[in-house]
Amino acid sequence: MLAHRSRRPISIVHQPFYTLFLPVAVVCFLGATITDIAYRNSGGTLLWVNFSTWLLATGLVFAGIALFILLIDSIRGAASWLAFLLLIVTFVIELVNSFVHARDGWTAVVPLGLILSVIGAILILVCGWLGRQARYVVERRVA
Repeated sequence: MLAHRSRRPISIVHQPFYTLFLPVAVVCFLGATITDIAYRNSGGTLLWVNFSTWLLATGLVFAGIALFILLIDSIRGAASWLAFLLLIVTFVIELVNSFVHARDGWTAVVPLGLILSVIGAILILVCGWLGRQARYVVERRVA
């Protein structure tokens, strides 16, 4: 009985658990991209850099939680390694982006911070799409 392990991901109500944390990271990383664009277009109002910094920090916390849960699911063979690797790449890019945003002045966002924000936003959208697909896989396994 102990030798047989379930291949189903850690889930609540037929939804993989990591997908509960992933949407917060998606919104935060997209929001950071929008506030970076607003900073670039506003002529350097520091309010937008502060918004970006807080959005990146919050997104990193929730992406880190999702990453940890997805790691457990991937080790158990219940989740895709592609989703895990893509999320870890996104996490690292946004972590570097957070360090870039910690600098002073115009260079905190333009051009490297903005480029990293756009790349991170695209990657997190793909991660969110993969999470949505994982939900359907869980529902099919249960049904």
